[in-house]
Amino acid sequence: MDILDAQFLIGATAPDHFPEKTTLPEVAFIGRSNVGKSSLINSIVRRKNLAHVSATPGKTQQINFFGINHDWILVDCPGYGYAQVSQKDRAAWKILINSYLQKRAQLRLICLLFDIRHDPSDQDMGMIEELEESGKKYVIILTKKDKISNKASEERRAQLLEAIEFCKGCVDVLPYSSETNEARPNLWGIIKRECAL
Repeated sequence: MDILDAQFLIGATAPDHFPEKTTLPEVAFIGRSNVGKSSLINSIVRRKNLAHVSATPGKTQQINFFGINHDWILVDCPGYGYAQVSQKDRAAWKILINSYLQKRAQLRLICLLFDIRHDPSDQDMGMIEELEESGKKYVIILTKKDKISNKASEERRAQLLEAIEFCKGCVDVLPYSSETNEARPNLWGIIKRECAL
């Protein structure tokens, strides 16, 4: 899909900041801090700086909404995990993210990002459990594929597929490289299908 328009709409630090006057389908991106979420988002929309890339974990401190082609909204959620922020801030982010993921009627798909180089953390697996319990559709994206061999990539994907064998909400597990845009067409296909674009 060609990206003709991609623009920042609003940054939300509380549920009452979420866009109200829209019925466009939304796709949320979430993962541990430093998983490569901003690079992935920029790769998807073919923009260098739509999402700010930082070497500092925890840089995204609000839920950012981006309008894409006037057809759907890309939602960038704060990272979870080891971000160098206070416990109070982490707790507030969790409440904000859960409010969005559990209650947002426009949400059609969640892109759950894992670093392909590492085993999924307890928090990663906990997020899968939460999405399953709430009946949400999600795709697991294994970022930084260019950092490992094809064989290792296939082994990691097989590991995740086995781990989610009985999960009903996961629509696919995609190894993805933001450097080469590998699997971009696959992800676009999923987004178009789930958002009925």
